[in-house]
Amino acid sequence: MTQVPGGFVGRATDAVTAGGYRLGWRAVRMLPERVAYQLFERAADTMTRRNGRSVQRMRDNYAIVRPELGPAELDELVARGVRSYLRYWCEAFRLPELTAEDLTRAVRVEGSESVREALAAGRSVIAFLGHLGNWDMAGAWATKHLGPVVTVAERLKPEEVFEEFLAFREDLGMTIIPLTGGGKVFDQLLEHAQGANIIPLLADRDLTHTGLEVDFAGDRSRVAVGPAALALDTGSTLHPVSITYERHADGPGGWRTVVTFHPAVEPRQGLSRRDAIEAMTQECATALGEVVRERTEDWHMMQRVFVRHLDAARLGKAPTQGAS
Repeated sequence: MTQVPGGFVGRATDAVTAGGYRLGWRAVRMLPERVAYQLFERAADTMTRRNGRSVQRMRDNYAIVRPELGPAELDELVARGVRSYLRYWCEAFRLPELTAEDLTRAVRVEGSESVREALAAGRSVIAFLGHLGNWDMAGAWATKHLGPVVTVAERLKPEEVFEEFLAFREDLGMTIIPLTGGGKVFDQLLEHAQGANIIPLLADRDLTHTGLEVDFAGDRSRVAVGPAALALDTGSTLHPVSITYERHADGPGGWRTVVTFHPAVEPRQGLSRRDAIEAMTQECATALGEVVRERTEDWHMMQRVFVRHLDAARLGKAPTQGAS
C-alpha cells in the first residue's frame, strides 16, 4: 500500500481551496448582477438550514445581543444575518469590476465632513470598525472618493487564499499590512499615520490576546486597543465607523452599503496613556455596539467574542444561548 505524505494532502487541499476562490471571482463576475445576488441568497438559506458551526456561533452571538427575541424570532434574525454575510461575498467577488461611478451607486456615506477636513489638513483618520456590512466595498469607495486606505489583514490559511485576498484588496487601491509574518504591525501603522491616510482597523474581535474587556452590545467582550493607541500616539483623528446595508432600487442587487462615520473620539485630559486608551476604546465600542443592537443582521460575527463564550470554551463547556 502506497503511503501518501500528510504534507502532500495538505498542499492538495490548499490548492483546491485557493482554486475555488479564483473560480468564484471569475464565475460570479460573469453572471448578470441580479442572478448573482439571487444565487448567493439561495446559498445563504441552504447554509442556514445546515446549521454548521459558523451559523451556530452567529446564533449564540445574536442571542446575547438581542435577548428579547424568542426562538422563532432569533431563527429569522439568523437567516437574515447569513443572507447579509453571503451578500458580502457576492459583492466581494464582483467588486474588482466596479468603476468609480458604480461605487457611487453602491455606497452612501454619512458624517464624512470632519474626515475630509482632517485629511485636507494632512492628518490621518483612524477608523474603529466592526465586522459589519461590506468593509471591502467601503474601502474601495474610500480609495476612489476620500483618500488613500491603509489597513491590516489577518493572515488566512491556506497561504494561497491569503495571497489572493491580498492581491484583491491591493488591486482595489488599498495598502495591506499582514497581521503576522510581515514585521511589527504597529510600527508600520505609526509610519503610515504620519501622512493623510485613512486607516480602518477591524477591532470588535481580539486577535492578539492583548485586547481590552469592554461593554459591547449589551454584554462584556474583548476588543482591540490598536485604533485608540494609534490615534493617541500620532494625534490622528479616531472615528467609530459602522457599515450596514439598506434597500435601494439602484444599488447592486437592490442593496446599498451605508458607511457612517460616528463623531470623533477625543482623548480625555489628565489620564495616563493606558487609561486614555481604555476610555477611547470603550467609547468606540459603545458607539459600534449600539449599531450592532439596531442592525444585528449586518454583524457578520461567526467567532467567539463575548467573554462568557470565551470562558466557556476554555472550560470546555457549550455556551447557553442568552444565558447571563
